Amino acid sequence: MRLSEKEISEKLESVNLPLSIKEALRAGLQGQQVTEVQFNEIISTVESDYEHSRVEPCEAVGVVAAQSIGEPGTQMTMRTFHYAGVAEINVTLGLPRLIEIVDARKIPSTPTMTIRLNQDYAHDRDLAREVAWAIESSSILHLGSIATDLAEMNVLIELNPGALEQRKITATEVADKLKEETGLAVALKENLLVMAPEEPSYRELLQLVEKIKRISLKGVEGIKRVVIRKEGDEYILYTEGSSIKKVMQFDGVDPAKIKTNSINEIGEVLGIEAARNAIINEATDTLREQGLSVDVRHIMLVADIMTVDGEVKQIGRHGVSGEKASVLARAAFEVTVNHILDAAIRGDVDDLKGVTENVIVGQPIQLGTGDVKLVANKR
Repeated sequence: MRLSEKEISEKLESVNLPLSIKEALRAGLQGQQVTEVQFNEIISTVESDYEHSRVEPCEAVGVVAAQSIGEPGTQMTMRTFHYAGVAEINVTLGLPRLIEIVDARKIPSTPTMTIRLNQDYAHDRDLAREVAWAIESSSILHLGSIATDLAEMNVLIELNPGALEQRKITATEVADKLKEETGLAVALKENLLVMAPEEPSYRELLQLVEKIKRISLKGVEGIKRVVIRKEGDEYILYTEGSSIKKVMQFDGVDPAKIKTNSINEIGEVLGIEAARNAIINEATDTLREQGLSVDVRHIMLVADIMTVDGEVKQIGRHGVSGEKASVLARAAFEVTVNHILDAAIRGDVDDLKGVTENVIVGQPIQLGTGDVKLVANKR
């Protein structure tokens, strides 16, 4: 007798398996003609495979994870990937990117975002370009040219009407923004802006020019470039620079489908669970791009250790390794003398519970057979 979908769901609820496996079974059995005998055989096979894949008690998971990520890491190349487009965007990949991830760098060497748009904008190139121009940081060099008048000790900014229209900004708005940022008077004559430094000196004039060039007049500060690419039937934006919180607020942007390679930024904006997932995804993608396959559980263990305290910590002396309870484990990693001296001054006690410290003192580690204690009755 065939089981109905309702009966399959009810039977799956009583099975002692993780929720994700139950969901995968439910999806796989949907629409299939399965008898009770076949269903029991499927569950028996899955339970057997699940038990086999579980970590045994006292397994040295940390050492295995370190080996499993470290060995493929020796085969990784050091290269930068170029997104082809009108203006190419560089993305760090390979070993430098993996080091960046485990070091929990505040700002990646090449911060970038992938921005997907709402249905109304995703299929229209003109609307996608409007969103791109709204996001891209516009400096004075995008809108016109800048020159100095040494005779009058003035800075002359000639605005391009076409560029102003393209980026949806007026000459008056530019003048107001420059006045707000510099605190100096701005004279506007049609599309020509004239500014003078506080002190009429050549040095002040050059410093003012550099300051004006750095001012972001429109868009998100830090996003230097936005490239539009058509993938399938929709347009996707790729940025050089990252600011997920500000970009989410733009019309046309789908806030649920923004990706950034800045893990700390994800942690600050979306929370620690999102940061943990970002570490797993970024590390997996980096290894996969190099043609390397590492079991996701090893990467998940690293991500868990980095985020367990509610903030993203690096695996290094300023993070996970430097905060170990064991004095000898900390000393074995870096700055050996400092750790031992500080511990001696404080009178710290090492319980010798980890792998490193037991190896140092030459006794069995408390893992595998070393964790088993035998008690015998005296007769």
